Amino acid sequence: MFGVKTKKQGGFERHWQGTLADYVTAIAWSPNGHYLAATSAASEVSLLNVKLQHLTLLETSSDQSMDCIAFSHDGKFLAAAGQQGQVKIWQVQSESPVLIATLETRSTWIDRLAWSSTHHHLAFQLGFCLQIWDAATAQVVETLSLDATAQDFCWHPDGQALAIAVKNSVRIWNTQTWEIEHDWETAAPSSAIAWSPDGKYIAAGGHDRTLLVWQWGVEYPWRMEGFPGKVSHLAWSDSASSSGAPLLVASSADGMVKWEKDQDEQIGWNATELKHHQAKISAIAFQPKSFLLASAAKDGQLCLWHHAKTLALTLEGAPHGFSCLAWHPQGQQLAAGGENGELFIWSQALPGKGFGHR
Repeated sequence: MFGVKTKKQGGFERHWQGTLADYVTAIAWSPNGHYLAATSAASEVSLLNVKLQHLTLLETSSDQSMDCIAFSHDGKFLAAAGQQGQVKIWQVQSESPVLIATLETRSTWIDRLAWSSTHHHLAFQLGFCLQIWDAATAQVVETLSLDATAQDFCWHPDGQALAIAVKNSVRIWNTQTWEIEHDWETAAPSSAIAWSPDGKYIAAGGHDRTLLVWQWGVEYPWRMEGFPGKVSHLAWSDSASSSGAPLLVASSADGMVKWEKDQDEQIGWNATELKHHQAKISAIAFQPKSFLLASAAKDGQLCLWHHAKTLALTLEGAPHGFSCLAWHPQGQQLAAGGENGELFIWSQALPGKGFGHR
């Protein structure tokens, strides 16, 4: 069931609300912000035209979940995958998306995929390999052999490198030669890795309750400890702090820590603990061009943190828990999914004057 519901909460107004058949597993905005795509545990793939508030079901419900979804860098292609072990790719044109490929894999479950930031290259798991597929030519670009299943992977912002967390290492492939440039050892497997938007840093959250941050071109990382459990989610700001480096937030269990690089290289990174959620955090993300942090958790609260430090606003609507969130590319809207299939879009009432702007 889908519908429209307007409700103001603080500086945000509920712009749209709908319901999928089951747990919302992933959401993604198109680069121009015209579309919001979502997947569910009932195998649904939906595409919402935000302006028209018209939703199209690209895949109907079944008993196998779809778990990840992403748009290509230019919004021309949309990819989704999940428990079926298939990667489905649509060409998004006008109002009628067209399914152009269904890629069969040897994997029984694909829970992550990622597009290059500069090409129509899609990376996804293929057993103990990572396959790179070109949506424009419908051909395999490269198959990277790994000695285990990739825990996470992400493209460098300039598209020239691909980082993969596998076993106790973070490996960096040059995407021009497909040779390994770096193989950084970690004490334990990494549950999440993420490049900073400026491409100068890469963070790896570990199963051993630690966070490692490498500066590009420097062999040895900073090491942060003391998390209550494995580091599950990472979020970088796309704006620099006073030190010239972006902010980094890492979540573990029901808590978060903001890390801000000190101007003194000997000090490294300063920590600020963010504590409010009463259950495990499901997702975190910075609003584009600001330091406003959003955190969604299984306690049914979506929190907005001023400068990733002070709780400014709490949004509700998913009493059984929020499962995911995503900011509009220009930052004026925030989307979130819930564990009972709830799907929301909030609009910022006063664009450019939000809690996170400097």
